Amino acid sequence: MSDDVPVTAAPEGVRRGEEEAADPAGGPADRPWTALWVTALALPPLALLAAASWFGRWVRPGADDWCFLPRVRDDGVGGLVGQFYFDDNGRVANALLVGAYAKFQIAGHQWYPLVSGVLVAAVLWAVAALALRRAGLRTPRGMPLLLAAMTTALFLFVTPNTYKTFYWPAASVSHTLPPVLACAALIPLLLARTRRGRVVAIAVAVLMAAFLATLSEETAIVVVMVLLAALIVSGRVVPAADRGFVRLWCAGGIAGTAAGALVLITSPGSTNRRERFGAETTSLLSSDSLAASLRAFAEITVTVVTTWQYVGAVAVGVLLGLLCRRPDGTTPRPPARWPLLTAAGLLTLLVSGYLCTVIAYPVFGDRVSDRSANRIWNDYLLLYVILLVGVGALLGLAVRRYAHRTAPAKAVCAALCVLVCMGPAIALTDLDTAMRARAEKWDAQDRRLREGAAAGERVLPYERLVISQMLEPFSEGGERYWPGGCVADLYRLDRVTDGVRGR
Repeated sequence: MSDDVPVTAAPEGVRRGEEEAADPAGGPADRPWTALWVTALALPPLALLAAASWFGRWVRPGADDWCFLPRVRDDGVGGLVGQFYFDDNGRVANALLVGAYAKFQIAGHQWYPLVSGVLVAAVLWAVAALALRRAGLRTPRGMPLLLAAMTTALFLFVTPNTYKTFYWPAASVSHTLPPVLACAALIPLLLARTRRGRVVAIAVAVLMAAFLATLSEETAIVVVMVLLAALIVSGRVVPAADRGFVRLWCAGGIAGTAAGALVLITSPGSTNRRERFGAETTSLLSSDSLAASLRAFAEITVTVVTTWQYVGAVAVGVLLGLLCRRPDGTTPRPPARWPLLTAAGLLTLLVSGYLCTVIAYPVFGDRVSDRSANRIWNDYLLLYVILLVGVGALLGLAVRRYAHRTAPAKAVCAALCVLVCMGPAIALTDLDTAMRARAEKWDAQDRRLREGAAAGERVLPYERLVISQMLEPFSEGGERYWPGGCVADLYRLDRVTDGVRGR
């Protein structure tokens, strides 16, 4: 896909007489050197993704994985879908994706980081390239790749617990992939030029929204809030020719989410889950629960805002603002309604984040703001990173307009893009060491349990192998058995005992 395709649309807010004279020779963005260093800046975050995917070979099951593996092995993916719908939580789409990797047992866990990482980067790359083209902006070749690579790295690896965000397939399916799949629904929208294309885009929006509603309740909330915000501001920011289509697309997404939510909420599994965690409507919306959720969300906000590496999203956005241009080579202006867009984005982020915390609080309690539970932040964290890129683009346009020289700003932003990758690189190296050590012990114990079961043993000891605060049997000082029963089912045993106490 070309990153430098001319278009005829001009950015909103450019009035006649404000355009700068076009440069017949082309601007700096046309120079090969600019395209080269912009592309080179994408290498550090892409190297992070490649290394993290390679480290995935050390992933071994834990927590809920113990329960998914024997169910899919014995009853297939359909059995897991039935269990989710009738017993666990009602998330049938979640069961389909979990079954897709659990079908391959241990190998599915090891390949999952590579597959999901490539999917995240590819979707964001396509969305970035198409969004720039649709906005009527030309950029150096490599800019969409840089935007996608940096967003991917910040979203996946600038996190208090990378293991639960990226390596634990069950958490990734529930909280990391859903917002990316929501972004994928933008691709038909950005490609739609004809009546048939618009019909396809609306149909995809409806189907994807329904799928997401039965995949992740939190992401469904974020999707609805974004679509509502788009509907509200569409009258001021969307050109009249496209306004009806955009509104119909948003309405289709909201309707699809409502349909999926209806399937989820009325399922026996969802009823069982609400009863199990005391998340009935009355307790969920009680003043105590709402106040505690607000405190927890404030703590989450402080943690995220003070994570300095997210400045990388602003930096890459500034580079976009400094290097983009209109098809005729002139400098674009900020959107005329940029204060409205900024306010709408911030309000949508805050409201959706708080609502996600509200529905997660009955399950996690006060732990909802702990770093160990950071995976449930991911449903709105991608929106945060994207908004930071947008703010950076506005800053870049402002610098370009008022500064005499933009080279210093470009140098600072380029340095930040590299610097923010250093911390995650060190953390990934340490995590690789821990994962390798656990994998060696896990494989040895796996052989011992399988050999014991094959020899006719019905009860065998199991030693906890904890990584990144993942749950294992005999936690809480050996008092909590879960998921020991699932471990026993996987190895076809009657029961496993606490190996530490046995020694």
